[in-house]
Amino acid sequence: MSALTMSPGTATLADLERLYREKLPVQIDRAAKDAIDLAAERVAVAAGGDDAVYGVNTGFGKLASVKIEAGDTATLQRNLILSHCCGVGEALDATTTRLMMALKLLSLGRGASGVRFDVLRLIEDCLLKGVTPVIPAQGSVGASGDLAPLAHMAAVLIGEGEADIGGVRMPGGAALAQAGLTPVVLGPKEGLGLINGTQFSTACALTALFDAWRLAEATLVTASLSTDAIMGSTAPLLAEIHALRGHRGQIEVARAMRAIMDGSEIRESHRDGDSRVQDPYCIRCQPQVAGACIDLLRMAGRTLEIEANAATDNPLVLIDADRIVSGGNFHAEPVAFAADQIALAVAEIGAISQRRVALMVDPTLSFDLPPFLARNPGLNSGMMIAEVTTAALMSENKHLANPCSTDSTPTSANQEDHVSMAAHGARRLARMNANLSQILGVELLCAAEGVEHRAPLKTSIALQKALARLRTDVPPLTEDRYMAPDLDTAADLIRTRVLVAAVSANDMIDLGDAHAAG
Repeated sequence: MSALTMSPGTATLADLERLYREKLPVQIDRAAKDAIDLAAERVAVAAGGDDAVYGVNTGFGKLASVKIEAGDTATLQRNLILSHCCGVGEALDATTTRLMMALKLLSLGRGASGVRFDVLRLIEDCLLKGVTPVIPAQGSVGASGDLAPLAHMAAVLIGEGEADIGGVRMPGGAALAQAGLTPVVLGPKEGLGLINGTQFSTACALTALFDAWRLAEATLVTASLSTDAIMGSTAPLLAEIHALRGHRGQIEVARAMRAIMDGSEIRESHRDGDSRVQDPYCIRCQPQVAGACIDLLRMAGRTLEIEANAATDNPLVLIDADRIVSGGNFHAEPVAFAADQIALAVAEIGAISQRRVALMVDPTLSFDLPPFLARNPGLNSGMMIAEVTTAALMSENKHLANPCSTDSTPTSANQEDHVSMAAHGARRLARMNANLSQILGVELLCAAEGVEHRAPLKTSIALQKALARLRTDVPPLTEDRYMAPDLDTAADLIRTRVLVAAVSANDMIDLGDAHAAG
């Protein structure tokens, strides 16, 4: 598999999503090598000098006042990595770990870290040959960098820690040997350059963002199908309404839903003579809610794109000024805010979807659909408990959406006295996305039953395609059956974009435009 060449400072979200989806190896553009070498040379000079330079010839954190002898700098960096390998909990998934490694390459590739090119090359080779460090997912507070997670990555580079290769977990040194790679002996500041930074938090936030975009796109299909299922009005989708407000996401959601529902016989059948004046908000306000969520995801995406290209370790080598300067770029506050934004969007997409599910199973609100969408209510319970499941998942996501960025606790003997909590703020998003995919999957199942109940009237061509794809894997609910596999299958159709792919691409919002959105 050929590597994707990336130029530090210019990587786009489209590039990063491709890395994530296709599991590609990465190579840093060799044009960046000169700047990387210059910074490493500057650090080497500082290491041999008399002036104290943080992390180069001093201890770390509260121990920064302790001067380290020139002969001990290699031991200092090795000890740093080993002492910081204090992560706990489940291992981060391999795909996100690989993205984290690519982000570390982009950061070091800016030529401000003082890490030799040989170290970057070893990370490249690990990605190429499938050596994936085992990264315990808990232990970072998102300031002074994602210290523990990145230390577990760096440990493998020096032949320690654990790694996965070919699906087998083994000691890091053995994994490198199996891949024909040699551990690196860290030079001055290199251990610090590897573990300072926001790459763990940013990788977790990015993968969640990419998956959340897919779910936001899928809600255009499920909401349209639900609108037809309850014989809802499309008048609230009129372009003039949304132009008067002006929010981009809202305008695009309404436009997409108009296209998806165009030509529906169900809609035309009740355009005149319908006694209902207005639909509930979960139908009528879908563009306003989903559109705002899409705008929020785009905003978070822009923040994460900037962060992916940033030099975030400490101290930084300023070549033009010939200085090595301590700063705070490792503080992950921007990532924490982006993660909280994504969480809010995911929770709200699920909240309004759940209300549509509740609407469709309630015979007093569903405009003549059978109770719980059961074909023989009473004998059959239909979608009764599937709706309860969505309520549970919606509530869980609401709790998980509470902000993490507003939390802080002092660490490292009060040297690091304000932290971002970006790491777990980003990590929770995978669970939230999994919950949302299940909610949308149940909405899909309910809406399909509702639309089929309207026969012989047909929904739009686009939605007929979506229904046909669903029915390839999940038959109609003619009588009660073991439901769990149906819910999992529907959620999988949502999260893998199979459902969306069944609908004409021309009918969808190009959420990929968020890759370049400001």
